[in-house]
Amino acid sequence: MNIQYLSEYLEFLEVEKGLSDNTVEAYRNDLTSFLDFCCQRGANEIDEIDRSHINAYILKLRDEKYSPSSVVRKIASMRGFFKWFCANDYGKKNPTQTLERPKLPKRLPKVMTVDELNTILNTDLNKEEKLIVELLYGCGLRVSELVNLKLSNIDIKSKYIQCCGKGSKERVVPFGKKAKDALERYFKYRDIIVMQNKLNNPKDLFIKENGKRISRQDVYNFIRKQGEKIHKHISPHTLRHSFATHLLENGADLRVVQELLGHSDVSTTQLYTHITKKRLKEVYFSINK
Repeated sequence: MNIQYLSEYLEFLEVEKGLSDNTVEAYRNDLTSFLDFCCQRGANEIDEIDRSHINAYILKLRDEKYSPSSVVRKIASMRGFFKWFCANDYGKKNPTQTLERPKLPKRLPKVMTVDELNTILNTDLNKEEKLIVELLYGCGLRVSELVNLKLSNIDIKSKYIQCCGKGSKERVVPFGKKAKDALERYFKYRDIIVMQNKLNNPKDLFIKENGKRISRQDVYNFIRKQGEKIHKHISPHTLRHSFATHLLENGADLRVVQELLGHSDVSTTQLYTHITKKRLKEVYFSINK
């Protein structure tokens, strides 16, 4: 199998489409697995892959108990690759052209209550940990946006953060007094870490005690431990979901929330209106039993 096409496609995703390293790596894994499967079934060149290979691969994924969302993502990876392959005249047939995109049941994301957030914030957190919670919840940042923040992205006087989201799209998000206070306390804590590790003018906002930049996994592990305090399984994205839901529950305009979250399509943001309606019904029926 000629892997040169795959390398070119991944470069296209990274350079021209502006996808993040993590997203490009997901495409690499999905497509490598698929192409290896096709080789095992006799398709040694990409042009030899037909619909029967794709159907067999999807069946294999389902037999191996991949989640519906994982199957949908892998199908999207194949569709994108073959569309690019044919658009560049590397091949004439697109075996995914009539492949239907499976519909996923809409699942409402988990949301925390304000009391649960306060429970976490009022426990014994250090200055870095408190700031992480304040920015994930108070600004609705994605975990990738959080760990990539630079000092230059923070305007503490005007209370704005500039972050780079999906597709390298930049947006400006305001923050409140609690986040401002957390930032000011963290800056003093950070200065000590910089001096102790003899770092030369580091640009990253979050620096661990060993002098290295904080990672996505560090944040995931920390937030998962906080979930134990409220007996919930939560992730950094749970705080982002809570940010959006609480804004809408308190009368924020849907378009404003869309801008704050960095959604390119308002239909993505509309998911949170379903959450607020669901919670409204729960409150109503708890009162009117």
